[in-house]
Amino acid sequence: MTHSGSITVSSSSHMEFLDITSQMQQAVDTSGVSDGICCLLNPHTTAGLTINEGCDPAVQHDLLGVLNQIVPLDFPYKHAEGNSPSHMMATLTGCSLTIFITNSRLQLGTWQRIFFCEFDGPRSRKVHWKILAG
Repeated sequence: MTHSGSITVSSSSHMEFLDITSQMQQAVDTSGVSDGICCLLNPHTTAGLTINEGCDPAVQHDLLGVLNQIVPLDFPYKHAEGNSPSHMMATLTGCSLTIFITNSRLQLGTWQRIFFCEFDGPRSRKVHWKILAG
C-alpha cells in the first residue's frame, strides 16, 4: 500500500535550513504505515534536502557558511540568471531522501532532523512524499 502527498515549505531568507521533520512524521502517522519507507523529493533546482543535527542551530549556520565557502559567488558562471551558486549548492545537498519507518516512526538518530535547504529564497516551495508499506 502506498500513500503520497506534498507539503508546502515557505522560506523567509535567501538561504536557510527549514526543519520539516514534524510534517513528515505527521504524514507517516496519517498513513497508518507501521513499517516501510518514506521517500521525499524536492522538485526545485535551487533548493535541497538533507538530514543533519537539529538540536544546535549553530550546525545549520555552519553548514550554510561552509557551502558559501565551497561555492564561489564570483565564479564566471555561464548561467546568468543570478542564482548559479544556488544550483551548485542544490547539487551538493541533493534532491531526495529515503527514510526507514519502524513502529510508525521515522528512523532518525537521536539528534537528526530532516531539513529543506533553501538557497534562492525567500520562496514558497513544495516537497513531495511517498510512503510505502512493507
